Amino acid sequence: MTDKTLFITGASSGIGAATARAAHAAGWNVGLFARSEDKLEALAKELGDRALALPGDAASLEDQTRALGRLADAFGGVDAAYANAGMGLKAAGTENGDPEEWAKLIDVNIKGLLYTAKAAIPHLKPRKGHIVLTGSAAGRTHIAGSIYGASKWFVHGYAGNLADEMRDWGGRCTVVAPGMVNTAFFDEAKPDKLQPEDVARAVVFALEADPRATVREVFLMPSD
Repeated sequence: MTDKTLFITGASSGIGAATARAAHAAGWNVGLFARSEDKLEALAKELGDRALALPGDAASLEDQTRALGRLADAFGGVDAAYANAGMGLKAAGTENGDPEEWAKLIDVNIKGLLYTAKAAIPHLKPRKGHIVLTGSAAGRTHIAGSIYGASKWFVHGYAGNLADEMRDWGGRCTVVAPGMVNTAFFDEAKPDKLQPEDVARAVVFALEADPRATVREVFLMPSD
């Protein structure tokens, strides 16, 4: 068991909530960040004293900075941050796409992830901490007209660049790239695809790796 602290964005459901449960079971304190305050409070109550609900918007650097400060005050510091918050698009493609939706996607999938790293690094640097980013199989291949996929290409490129930046002070960075996951991201259940718990285990695997080893990427695909 460890006694470290992990900040998770998009923690109210799906991969984020599953990761909170998995990390908590491994002994981590967890900071639960998302807009859904009721869901966060319920999850924090489920997990107990080593969990803290931190309501806020991933698209706000101020919200994330404030939340990380509260988490550090509560548990004496922050050892890792998981930039997991993300969204998809209802209107697919470029020709039929909605520029207003694109702006929201960029705010969450790109700027929100950058804000997590920006807000977390001052806490992580003294502890040689770890940043994990949710990438996607969509960020490893070309999908006709996919703006969402392009946002995940950014995540994969940025993860490598951030890993090299953090390496200067002993930090580690991992991108976890799943294929289709059975979450509320889809209108219909996908019971035969990856489950949030599969991704959560990959995150904890990277976090728990020996300090001499940096797991740069975990790529998960459904077995079928």
